[in-house]
Amino acid sequence: MRENRYLLLRRRAAPGLRVERMDRIVIVGLNHKTAPIDIREKFAAVCGDGTSQLQDLAQFQPIKEVFQVSTCNRMEVLFTTPNLDQGIGAVVGFLAGIYGQTGAALKPYLYTYIDQDAVKHLFRVACSLDSMVVGEPQILGQIKQAYRQAVEARASGVILNRLLHKAFSVAKLVRTETRIGRSAVSISYAAVELAKKIFNNLTGKTVLLIGAGEMAELAAEHLLNNSVERIVVANRTLERAVALAKRFRGTSVPLEEVVEELSRSDIIISSTGSPTPILTADEVKRRMRSRRNRPLFFIDIAVPRDIDPEVNRIQNVYLYNIDDLQGIVDLNRTDRLREAGRAEHIIAAQALKFESWLRTLEVVPTIVALREKAEQIRQGELKKTFGHLEPLPEDLAASLHLLTQSIVNKVLHDPILFLKRTSTKARKEFYLDTARQMFNLDSDEPEAQGEEDVSLDSREAT
Repeated sequence: MRENRYLLLRRRAAPGLRVERMDRIVIVGLNHKTAPIDIREKFAAVCGDGTSQLQDLAQFQPIKEVFQVSTCNRMEVLFTTPNLDQGIGAVVGFLAGIYGQTGAALKPYLYTYIDQDAVKHLFRVACSLDSMVVGEPQILGQIKQAYRQAVEARASGVILNRLLHKAFSVAKLVRTETRIGRSAVSISYAAVELAKKIFNNLTGKTVLLIGAGEMAELAAEHLLNNSVERIVVANRTLERAVALAKRFRGTSVPLEEVVEELSRSDIIISSTGSPTPILTADEVKRRMRSRRNRPLFFIDIAVPRDIDPEVNRIQNVYLYNIDDLQGIVDLNRTDRLREAGRAEHIIAAQALKFESWLRTLEVVPTIVALREKAEQIRQGELKKTFGHLEPLPEDLAASLHLLTQSIVNKVLHDPILFLKRTSTKARKEFYLDTARQMFNLDSDEPEAQGEEDVSLDSREAT
């Protein structure tokens, strides 16, 4: 009975605070481990505008705060809800709507993490322990961008704001305290390593980069380190292609001239954000005649895919997509796994700290109510005192304000510290209820000061 009364009082005491004691933290999503590329690319194509998706998600009644991250290898929805079944059902239904199937058809590809498991999973993703290439740095930037969209859409609140900022700090801590970033390889690096295995070495080869984004930039750095003869950059925005080509001592061409470049290229690495294929099987087949059937290798690291999968059926043409790179990422495997183990220890410790903070939210309304009541009393007593005095100089009035504020803060220090410490105790509801009764925080009646003298003189105290 006491617990039910306490919950009702909490809601009444701090109506502006959107955190309820029973809110749960949940992640529902899919990634390269649970879903094949044809499913992932459908989500990547539809979920390009994260803000609009967040606005749709926020309409579901059981969801209070929500954050969504969508990359080429994962689609995850992080949210808080007071009702697990309804909240998870709403998000699964939302994802199924994007997929174009029923929730039952999509469920085999989905995973769900709740509360502490959700916190740890988010930290692992931010630290790139859950990436196709352990230690790659791109995912953290993608999460930060997704968080900016959530803030702009006003979809995140007290819990998710704190949780995501904590994820950023944990990722920084892991990179500082471990060598996981130094021994890791990016997707672009893995693509270049695959090209080296195909040709034995890349000396004298011509590489065509389709797309001038971060993936292409990283690939160009690795290619230069492996003595390629020529780098050609094609991009929808010619200015970006020119800038990247200049940086890496290459040349640039408009995206429309990519087909012509096939005759002069040995390796094509494609990483655009196009929703449809950049190159079709027929276009490639026609160019193979002018190449006199010299081998042509495509490495398609885009999701959705840039290269028509039928290209792989053409003689002397070899096509690899992002899933094919999985075998390459075992470079430095032993070192990465050792560092990943150290990172997991850091994540577990930081997840416990976040859980401890989360528990303190239960005492926040009581602390806020206590401070507000003390401030009202302070202001009322000062107003009454000033009313009995001649007008005071401004500096003296300000000094009295500071004095009374200091007294209130010192008097409240120990009670507030006690309340914060009770947040981790089994009987915290009892302590909070007692504190609210002791300070009369839940009375609907205005305080009748002066009607009852509760002061003690020295004789009564003894």
